[in-house]
Amino acid sequence: MAESEAETPSTPCEFESKYFEYNGVRLPPFCRGKMEEIANFPVRDSDVWIVTYPKSGTGLLQEVVYLVSQGADPDEIGLMNIDEQLPVLEYPQPGLDIIKELTSPRLIKSHLPYRFLPSDLHNGNSKVIYMARNPKDLVVSYYQFHRSLRTMSYRGTFQEFCRRFMNDKLGYGSWFEHVQEFWEHHMDANVLFLKYEDMHKDLATMVEQLVRFLGVSYDKAQLESMVEHCHQLIDQCCNAEALPVGRGMFKTHSKTLPGEVANNF
Repeated sequence: MAESEAETPSTPCEFESKYFEYNGVRLPPFCRGKMEEIANFPVRDSDVWIVTYPKSGTGLLQEVVYLVSQGADPDEIGLMNIDEQLPVLEYPQPGLDIIKELTSPRLIKSHLPYRFLPSDLHNGNSKVIYMARNPKDLVVSYYQFHRSLRTMSYRGTFQEFCRRFMNDKLGYGSWFEHVQEFWEHHMDANVLFLKYEDMHKDLATMVEQLVRFLGVSYDKAQLESMVEHCHQLIDQCCNAEALPVGRGMFKTHSKTLPGEVANNF
């Protein structure tokens, strides 16, 4: 059932003004006026793209991918601002013009649905790593994010936020469609489909998947060191991101997802 005005946050008009609709998908305001340029963004074969729905473990995944792809020293990564090394395609900073000029190999992030990504990616150019997260956890993290972000001005309840989530009234549109679109391409040679939960269940296997997909090689000792560092990153992330509200309250419509995906969350 569509959300009524009575069910919206205490400042519905202000919150609604934060988004705009593009081809049926609600997007953040900073995407306005640049979607055509994004579609035509020149992709290089050496690019590595990380794509997620917001709050799907993007920050953690980017550090793992950077570590694996660059062969970087874990201690050095701890001193770096990884966000500066992996710009978000659609964000205002650093901007499309700057990203176009970055030295190869570029590592680029995006939260955009598959259909809105550069057309060259659809043609199999460059590697795309997609990670999905159980929506029951994701929606809590997304709610906390909206509460903490001053520019969003969200002051509704968690239940109201869940209704927005289920009715595609948040930035980047439907989580279900976002995951579905990438799942339909999970067998493409240039796409690696990962699940956030596997970082906790079997991190070593995920790291090995990334090593093979990215075409890099490490000896046994290096690989073990990499996995250990990734474990430390996950522990830090879990300690920082508590899930105090809503667990067990949010029910997904798993029938909207392929059974193989829905049954593994």
